[in-house]
Amino acid sequence: MHCSIRAAPQDRILTDAEWATIARRVLHATGIAPDGDPDGCRWVAVRHAEDHIHIVATKVRGDLRPPRNWNDYRRAMNELTAVEEDFGLTRVARGPEAAAGTSAVKRSTRAEEEKAKRLGHDKTTRERLRHTVRTALSHAKDLDEFFNLLADADLQVETRTLPSGDLGGYKVALPDDGTPIWFSGSSLATDLSLPQIRQRLAATETQPTPASSTRHHRPNPWHVATAATERIPHHLTHADDRAVQAHLTVFGEVLYALPAHAPAGLRAELHRAAMAFEHAAHTRARAGHQHARALRGALKAMRYQPADHTALAMLLDAAILVVLAVQRRSALHQHDRQVTAVRQTLTHLQAAYAQISPTSLAALAKHHPSDVTVDRYALALHEVLPRHAEQILTENAWPALTATLAAAESAGHNPATLLQQAAQHRPLDDAKSASEVLVWRIQRLGDRHVSSSQAWGAQARTSRDPSTARITAATPSTSTPQPPRAHRSR
Repeated sequence: MHCSIRAAPQDRILTDAEWATIARRVLHATGIAPDGDPDGCRWVAVRHAEDHIHIVATKVRGDLRPPRNWNDYRRAMNELTAVEEDFGLTRVARGPEAAAGTSAVKRSTRAEEEKAKRLGHDKTTRERLRHTVRTALSHAKDLDEFFNLLADADLQVETRTLPSGDLGGYKVALPDDGTPIWFSGSSLATDLSLPQIRQRLAATETQPTPASSTRHHRPNPWHVATAATERIPHHLTHADDRAVQAHLTVFGEVLYALPAHAPAGLRAELHRAAMAFEHAAHTRARAGHQHARALRGALKAMRYQPADHTALAMLLDAAILVVLAVQRRSALHQHDRQVTAVRQTLTHLQAAYAQISPTSLAALAKHHPSDVTVDRYALALHEVLPRHAEQILTENAWPALTATLAAAESAGHNPATLLQQAAQHRPLDDAKSASEVLVWRIQRLGDRHVSSSQAWGAQARTSRDPSTARITAATPSTSTPQPPRAHRSR
């Protein structure tokens, strides 16, 4: 029997005596060499480095009988958990917790880590390949495009064809790695195997593109993605495990796609958020990817409509809510490693949001309506949200909220109704800024199609407010208002 036991990088350096005690405890727990048994199996422990030891033992006792080591793996894991507590070492997730937090991600070997250090890289080859493959998958709409995106990222790509002519697998390597070291998709992560990728790409709801007919209202894919993202916290609480895993998986895809759509200053934070969430996105359940078709479809369509700061800030706001919900769920199930990964994700997303939201809100506020219209919105706010009205009126985002309401009203929406719908969809009690919550929510609700007669009526009601007319010009509705049929017939 041969096994190794390693301390975490952040742990203190253990003494030889401490490592010897740990080795004896593990061998006793597994039944290989029980304490006080002169006929226990012979063994030796070798300390190869400061942070780990290797144990080698025979599987025959001194009395020539086999050891009683049934279920030794579970007993060893239990003993190591006790060792971590007794010696004050880092707690490592095991059993269901480990399956929940890291089952999909294949860890780099020590040799890969040492090679990365020699070359001055902060990530191993396996990690760099995995991140590139995930990014390509988040953008691709089919397998051909997936492989093309990998090639565009300067990866070496090889595919394996079965005797039947069908594609059987793929492998990738870095171009600057000397002699190529190939990794199959499944060796990067179990969810990156070819069958898994096929399932994910197939579970994509078709979304209209700019080439589609413009005669009908075409929803903004960023708004569709935000709406689907906002529903994820509900799914985490009420859906079955297969659906939960599907939504966590596609949310991870969204995080990997966002850096390509973001300003240069935000890309590093968003990329770090995606990498951190990778360790929180997997549970023991097999994903039923069909449950997340809408969000994946919107994600693929987002590439055809470049994001402005408002659309990105709106989606980041919804993403932060998802991460908070995942954190609560992971803590409830006592998945400590997932909780740690989620907290890291949250830190990076909040940093990105803090950079982009002020710019977005300031751009909206420039198109503020007249004082008369602002007073009318304040009155509606008091009627619809009496508990939060005074707070909202004093917040920095109130001018942006009035501009957003004016744009929605000019497109045919009722401001009071929008305020009520926005507040009902997302509670405001724990919001850092209730007005910001309402801005992003009403931005999306205002994108909904309204009938031509409603829009025509709204233009007539606001025609006396020139500032509102400027809002209509600056923020055009995706559905152009038309006069009533009777008027056109003359």
